Amino acid sequence: MPKFKYKVRSSSGEETEGEVNALDRFAVAADLRGTGNIILSIEEAQSFSVPGLAFLNSLLGRVKLRDLIIFSHNLSTMMTAGLSLSRALSILERQTKNATFKATIKTLIEDISHGNTFSGSMEKFPKVFSPVFISMVRAGEESGGLSQSLLVVGDQLEKSYVLKKKIKGAMIYPAVVISVLGIIGVLMFIYVVPTLAATFKDLNVELPTSTKVIMWISDTLANHFLLGLMGFIAVVAGIWGILRTKQGHRAFESSLFYIPVVGGLVRQSNAARTTRTLSSLLSSGVDMVEAITITKDVLQNSYYKEVMDIAADRVQKGIPLSSVFKEKEKIYPLLVGEMIEVGEETGKLSEMLLNVAIFFEDEVDSATKNMSTIIEPLLMVVIGASVGFFAISMISPMYSVMSGI
Repeated sequence: MPKFKYKVRSSSGEETEGEVNALDRFAVAADLRGTGNIILSIEEAQSFSVPGLAFLNSLLGRVKLRDLIIFSHNLSTMMTAGLSLSRALSILERQTKNATFKATIKTLIEDISHGNTFSGSMEKFPKVFSPVFISMVRAGEESGGLSQSLLVVGDQLEKSYVLKKKIKGAMIYPAVVISVLGIIGVLMFIYVVPTLAATFKDLNVELPTSTKVIMWISDTLANHFLLGLMGFIAVVAGIWGILRTKQGHRAFESSLFYIPVVGGLVRQSNAARTTRTLSSLLSSGVDMVEAITITKDVLQNSYYKEVMDIAADRVQKGIPLSSVFKEKEKIYPLLVGEMIEVGEETGKLSEMLLNVAIFFEDEVDSATKNMSTIIEPLLMVVIGASVGFFAISMISPMYSVMSGI
């Protein structure tokens, strides 16, 4: 945690200075006000930093999504059992192992003891608490159902956590196989191909184009490794740079819709995330337009963000929410718009959105389980084609020599 210098004046008029470690200035101010002193100044102390250490600290000091899930569920349970918010937070502060989160909860307790609202105190920590979390807590405070809102937001976070974990898990297997294949290919180009290339040169035979390409790649890697590495890094950096631009990122997001299997997974996962977030916010009492705006921040793909912008504008004009989703069938599955329309007609929009979210979460679960079954034969085809191309390219000159003899 950062170190802060402070200067305070006591009730007798005596000024004192000191240093303290704290999460931020708000935490320092809360501690000093608790002693009855008048705060004159609070400044962050300059400290020696090792290059890259700040980045490492930011990674180590992060509050994980799992911590927030446990926090919201436990806080809801204790408040339902009759504990006050301050006492429940105090218990969670002692139980929490994450130093950053412990300091955050401590500041929340101090702010609440000084008369601030729970949601208002949480707004000071945007890197810890998401807009969805804060909005649902605020709605719970206003309606008097804070414990229920915390339970709902805990379920929302847990479903998002599980969804991300399943998608990432499905991508690990092909990533590992392709990485291993690439490493083996590089080693063969450096150590195996040069020996065969020397033999072909001694035999003075005409080489096929594919063999010449392989030999050129091998020569570059074996004799100009640094140049080849720099070229590879330049290509990767170029692709990364293009993807970082608005047009490049937009093109990448658009291409995802047309990739077999992946396109369906993108639609289903975003449909699940959109409907569950909207359902959680609306059930907590958040205004429709605000709920749509917050949901937009949860979504990552710009195409889905645009749909939320259109939805917010339509709802403000009195146009049904379902009309937007029914028009965007290429982005959202047809079922989303139809179920939202039913929810609007029956007055049970939040329930319908939750049902849609559960349906598509099950679809994503099924898709990720079947993905390995689909990917395995595709990887075998890619590996077989690569090995076959290499074998034919290196063996065909030998057949030419044998036929000449």
